[in-house]
Amino acid sequence: MNEDATDPIVMEALEWFVRMRDDKVTAADRQAFEAWLTANDAHVAAWEHAQTLWARFDIMQPEFDRMRRGRPLLSRRNFVLGSVAIIGGLGGLYAINQPGLFAEYKTDIGERRTIGLPDGSTVELGSYSALSTHFSEKERRVELYRGEGFFDVSRDPARPFLVDAGGGNTRALGTKFDVKFVDDLVTVAVSEHAVQVQGGGFSNLRLEEGWQVSYGRDGLGQPIEASLDTVEAWRSDRIIFQDVPLRRVLAELERYRRGRIILMDSSIGDIPVTAIFETARTESALQTIADTLGIRLLSAANYVTLVYRAG
Repeated sequence: MNEDATDPIVMEALEWFVRMRDDKVTAADRQAFEAWLTANDAHVAAWEHAQTLWARFDIMQPEFDRMRRGRPLLSRRNFVLGSVAIIGGLGGLYAINQPGLFAEYKTDIGERRTIGLPDGSTVELGSYSALSTHFSEKERRVELYRGEGFFDVSRDPARPFLVDAGGGNTRALGTKFDVKFVDDLVTVAVSEHAVQVQGGGFSNLRLEEGWQVSYGRDGLGQPIEASLDTVEAWRSDRIIFQDVPLRRVLAELERYRRGRIILMDSSIGDIPVTAIFETARTESALQTIADTLGIRLLSAANYVTLVYRAG
């Protein structure tokens, strides 16, 4: 992660930098900025660093201007914060607000990690994932904050094994299952035996071996037969998409690279994508998607990639 993401003074400096470039900046704004700048030597150093960071993003200025013209009701405060978030890529406000910041177990971009739990169960964490365990004498509870985990659960009838994610939970009724929590959608797939999926907004569902189901803001979806080779492809450093909406594909690819992928045109977000990619070659995957679907990519260093409709 970018160290700037954890430095609040740098973040303040970036916000001031964007605000001072706004054509609606007021005399009061300038006075407040001068007071902030002279209040601490660290502010001066952060200001110089902010200028260096912004210099990397001159290519983005036309897009910021276009966004502001296209949304006249966009407040200056929101525009400033949005700009800072884009500048930071995985840093900035985006990283600060990511769930699982203080998780017990985490993986970095492109990392897979197998963790042995105190009860003899194991979980294999996928790229950019985070979870914590809460084991007691009555239950074994795991909280998945983000990403994906493949669980192989040891039998213990006296202590149920539950995985909390996205407002619901999955209770092991057998041994092996996959839980993915990406872009506010949780998908549960059962590789062996069965699980029970439940949440405050929907009824309990028993999910059998070879089936999967998703839940999110719209509640619980319909169970569908799972292609376990597709579900578990990430464990062999591959991603398989079968008629997956572009917006979900981009959210998945973002977990395997440093930098944001931002869909700028929602009208292309539902285009279905069918493809197989290596997790280590996400840049190539993005370009292949662009060439195949006729969309346009605008990249700024390794921090952000904007996705547009071509033409």
